[in-house]
Amino acid sequence: MSNSESLLDTDVLVVGAGIAGHAAALSASEAGARVLLIEKGETFGGTSAVSGGGFAFAGTDQQKAHGIDDDEEQFRASLWEASSGKADPVLIDAFIAEQLVTYRWMVEQGVRFELYRVGILGKVDRMHSTGQGAAVTVLHQNYAKRDGALYLARAAANRLVTNAAGRVVGATIDHDGAGRTIHASRGVVLTTGGFNRSRELLEIYAPDWAGAMKLGGRHNTGDGLRMASALGAAHADMGYVEASFGGTLNRYPEIDENPDDEPMLLLPFSNGAIIVNKTGRRFINEGLNYKQISQELLKQPDGIAFQLFDAKLMAQARRDLTVMNLEGALEQGYVRKADTIAALAAAIDVDVAALEDTVRRYNAAATIGDMEPEFGRLISDFGGIGPRIDSGPFYAIPTGNVLTTTYCGLKVDREMNVRTVHGEPIAALYAAGEVIGGFHGAGYYSASAMAKAAVFGRIAGRAAAGNAA
Repeated sequence: MSNSESLLDTDVLVVGAGIAGHAAALSASEAGARVLLIEKGETFGGTSAVSGGGFAFAGTDQQKAHGIDDDEEQFRASLWEASSGKADPVLIDAFIAEQLVTYRWMVEQGVRFELYRVGILGKVDRMHSTGQGAAVTVLHQNYAKRDGALYLARAAANRLVTNAAGRVVGATIDHDGAGRTIHASRGVVLTTGGFNRSRELLEIYAPDWAGAMKLGGRHNTGDGLRMASALGAAHADMGYVEASFGGTLNRYPEIDENPDDEPMLLLPFSNGAIIVNKTGRRFINEGLNYKQISQELLKQPDGIAFQLFDAKLMAQARRDLTVMNLEGALEQGYVRKADTIAALAAAIDVDVAALEDTVRRYNAAATIGDMEPEFGRLISDFGGIGPRIDSGPFYAIPTGNVLTTTYCGLKVDREMNVRTVHGEPIAALYAAGEVIGGFHGAGYYSASAMAKAAVFGRIAGRAAAGNAA
């Protein structure tokens, strides 16, 4: 690393060191290319390092071990449905064709998966948990061992370099305040993440969420989107940016959050908690995903809700899964606790009679296997804990919307080659991960983002490595 001249020329340049970037870099290296992986921040990982660590895969050995009958066609149908029919079928097909191979490749790399069992009736358990930051750490360690594989932190790419024919041949970067040009003979792979940290881009593409709480990679400012757009790149899914329900209101009852605060993303509602507003009433089917719930939360008083659950669900808390790290959130003061529903209502300043009535009505309807009549939630045993909220102590999490990701961006083809607004390929420019659009459409399938990043990263790295001039 001390010899900076060795960093000026490579076969494949990968910009952004999250899951997608590491999958691309490793794939390109395995295909025989010299690779330079650069990262804007001090450390690798980005959003991948702070996410919950869940990957959605189908047909795995772990599913089979639990007696779960799943296959590619079922997964394809789930992804298409989650996108509200707006995803690019080419990308869905590309993902399905490679997802199981990528799962096995990650296992071979040393990534340890554990199938996360929710047990909701009518839904297939596909989320394979790795723990926060674990997968990207394993891939980084393996990448560092490879010959001809270089890594550079604190290196922000700012412009793509093209030759007279329009082929991308490298990028200019700012490394520790010094500018330099990296030449990449076979191509550049953009894995720079989204733009949820860019107020400017949010005001253009998602003004409703420009002021929302933010979570995820702190350097997700849309660098890859800007660089490729300067070459005429087309965009996909820009109209579907959506915040996520589940961000902790760390200073509640203060509503205005400190911009330096990092909320936690907690999703106990997916395991049986109910969601109530400031009047103490439920307002939505908790069986929906957090993107769908976020829209309805906007209509509630002050845009605030509470995830309410009991001791049975708290006993299912997992410190290794960020979205269910309820004990850690309790220790940090983000969760309110009381021995009775009435005392809990007082703790969160909600009408006691209303909250008691809400819980009583829900418990009366919460029969395993039934659909409760008020909002149509399909009641499950939620991993064996039982659906009723009836075992003290009781807990409530003051919750708001948080923008974790943008899930839109550059339009790519099956090989992750970036396309122009005219539908033409930009020679030797590839992209993967959150910087691309077209995969999620108008919705989101839980845990698909990390899986998509790994799958498409491998495709992009392989394609770039094979793109010799």
